[in-house]
Amino acid sequence: MGIVATLVAVAGSSTVSQSSDELATLSAARRGAGGLWELAQHIDGHFLPYYGFMHLWLEFGQAEWWMRLPSALATGAATALIADLGRRLSSQPAGLTAAAVYVFLPSVSYHGQNVRSYAFAAAAAVLATWALYRAIEEPGRRGAWWRYAAAVALLGCTQVFALLVLAAHLLAIGVYGRGVLPRTLACMALGSVPGAVWAAVGFAERHAISWITMPGPDVFLALPKMAGGTALAGCVVMAVAAAAPFLSRRHGADRLWIVLLGAWALLPPLLLFTLSHLVSPVYVDRYLFATVPAYALLAGLALAALPRLPAGVALAGVLAAGIPGQLDFRKEDGHHENFPRAVRILASEGRPGDALLYGRSSLREGFRYYDETRHGGRGLPDDVLLAGPGPLPDSFGYPERSDVAAAVAGRERVWVIWRGGSEAASRVGRVTTLVKEGFVRAKAWRTGRVPGMTVALYTREPAPDAG
Repeated sequence: MGIVATLVAVAGSSTVSQSSDELATLSAARRGAGGLWELAQHIDGHFLPYYGFMHLWLEFGQAEWWMRLPSALATGAATALIADLGRRLSSQPAGLTAAAVYVFLPSVSYHGQNVRSYAFAAAAAVLATWALYRAIEEPGRRGAWWRYAAAVALLGCTQVFALLVLAAHLLAIGVYGRGVLPRTLACMALGSVPGAVWAAVGFAERHAISWITMPGPDVFLALPKMAGGTALAGCVVMAVAAAAPFLSRRHGADRLWIVLLGAWALLPPLLLFTLSHLVSPVYVDRYLFATVPAYALLAGLALAALPRLPAGVALAGVLAAGIPGQLDFRKEDGHHENFPRAVRILASEGRPGDALLYGRSSLREGFRYYDETRHGGRGLPDDVLLAGPGPLPDSFGYPERSDVAAAVAGRERVWVIWRGGSEAASRVGRVTTLVKEGFVRAKAWRTGRVPGMTVALYTREPAPDAG
């Protein structure tokens, strides 16, 4: 099942435009060790382990499928562990069913072909739970508790909010402890040291997530879409998972592990919501992706407890609910942005002597990447504001000159790229400057999904007739 999961995640990964978050990974990983360390002291320091790994990985290639392959491999590892954990908790059919549910959830494919660490976080969450099971249920195994501590350490190095999964471990063992609570706490405390370090780094750099707003109770209505990738797939898998405590208990499933799986699914959203209100707004759906394996495992246990025919029909329903999302995520704008189309517009509509301005300098990363890989570095107009060859050492932006009017002096056509639609032009300072210099918008294209990007061409108005 692990190989199948990797292949499903890889399928179509070369057709989907990278998102801005993925391009942030590219920007970080392309830097040398010193540059990466400098960046980590200002932004995304808690992603340093992942960025460091990707720095090494990109030494062997920077094609889209290659950049996304580690996430696909992590998805395969998570799926294999889900299959084995489901088998241990109930039966071989339960494990295989849980793995099948996980593989075909659109959310899993999305993160399985995303150049970010969320697929790793989900895999590490499963590994930590699998290691805890082995330590408790197979007490004679040498080094089992050390493996659990190591798995917790790995979890904290993938994505700091994935550590919220450990609350489920504590709750379940606190209630059905079997005398292992002290040992669990000790190993958890030891393993959480790296995660605590990265959490402290992230807190010190919380200015980087100042865009996150304070969540209201309505965020919980979005949990099905987070879990499934689409609202339909999420509602179906959640409905099946909700039946697990009732169906699996009739078939001898241990209450400890049913409670743990339920808490794994439900506690992290509640805790992230609470942290947002007590400390700082941090609630973002994708930070909860490490809970998705719990839904798959619960669904697998529930379906395995049913007779074969209704179980097969229910499983087919779960898989069918995910098909629209699977197809949608593999479109060119499946990750919400569409840099390749924007670059194609510039390459086909541009003329020699055209100038190019970015409303936000970090957008340059995506345009340069797709120009290099699709057009050999010859498809973009003149980047008249660029003031250095590489990104800034303390951010994902690029050094730029500030004298826009002087930069476009003598130019008859200027392209401007900004986030949002045409209505956002009034908020782009460089557009305002162009208008003052006598330019008018001649054409505009919207690329990507909301908010998307606008590719606009501005031409200089003819001088008024002196006569």
